[in-house]
This record gives sequence, structure tokens and C-alpha cells, in this order.
Amino acid sequence: MSMERGPFAARHDFDALPLSPDVDVRCAQFSEIAALSDMAHRLVPGVQIGAAGLARYFTFDPQSILTFSRKGSLVGGMAFLFLNDRGHDALLLDEICLTAPETRHLASADEDVAAIYIWAIAATGRGIAGLGKAAAHLRQIRFRGADCYAQPSTVAGRDIMKATGFAPVPSFQPDLWCYERPWHRQPMRMPGAIIQSRSFADARY
Repeated sequence: MSMERGPFAARHDFDALPLSPDVDVRCAQFSEIAALSDMAHRLVPGVQIGAAGLARYFTFDPQSILTFSRKGSLVGGMAFLFLNDRGHDALLLDEICLTAPETRHLASADEDVAAIYIWAIAATGRGIAGLGKAAAHLRQIRFRGADCYAQPSTVAGRDIMKATGFAPVPSFQPDLWCYERPWHRQPMRMPGAIIQSRSFADARY
């Protein structure tokens, strides 16, 4: 993942990023795939997939590629791999080819999305402000149960990870970061609640 600008200064949980009115975010159209592929090649180190390959994944799941636009001009895009259980395991075990993933690892329309891999973020100028609306896209029912994963490929990408609640996770996949959705996190047990539960327990005896 990468973008053109410097460090992402604001600190927000990924699911709490503001929805910028300046940047429109929507699912890509097939006619935009070539421009998005070109932008990814310019901005994201190590991108190998071409427009034809990107179009194949877009056809498999049109919700997996978003465009960011400002005043009618394309300023960024974001691509995801919506992984099924098999794909989630393969990601953690480094048994998935992330440059050309097999569709058997991807969730079909009738499968639960077990994990979301952020395949690429490419944005220029103020385009990165589209992240908030991209996060909102991932709060749809289909995606809510899935934690997000990414591998930052630049210092700026790593800064985004740190600023939005991602953290490195132990896995066989090198430099894998995970964002745990807020509703998956264990609530903190307050001392008062522990004392109260003990007093209830004592009252039974």
C-alpha cells in the first residue's frame, strides 16, 4: 500500500475516520480499471498485476475496487481481497499468492467474508481523505464480521497503518498487519465489575 503524500498525521481508528465531503468514494466502473491500474503501478511499489488481471478480479467481485474522485477527477483507488475461511488461513500461513491470488481463496457472493486484505491503496493529493468513506464501505453487513489485513510497502503506508489502529500480527506471512474491528475486541474488565461479580458469587453461598 502506498500514497504520494507524507505521513498521515491524524490519529483515528480505521472505523472512526471522518467522512470527507471533498472526496467521492464509490465502487469502480469497468471503464476506470485501466486508469486505476496505471495509478497503482505509479504509486504502489511492487505492483505486478496489469489492467487485464485487475479486470478479472473486478468482474469476480465488483465491490472489491473503489475509486476516489475529487471534483470529477480520479485522485485515488483502493482494492481489496475479500477472503473466505480458506483464504484467511492461507494468508496467515503464507500459502496465498498475493500478486495473483486464486479465486478459490476469495469469498463468493454466497460465502461469508472471513478476512479483508487491503490489496492496494493509491492516492494523490487529498485523495487519501477518501479512506473514511472506504472504511464505511467495509461496514456493510457482508464485511462487518471480517478483520482487515495489510502489508505496508512504503514508510507512508506504514504511517497510515499506525495512525488507523493496525498492528503487526504473528504469522508466516512477512510484515502482516491487522486491524481488529472494534466490535470484535474484548471489553476491558473494570475492577468494580470484578468486585461486584465476586460479591454476587459470595451471596450464593
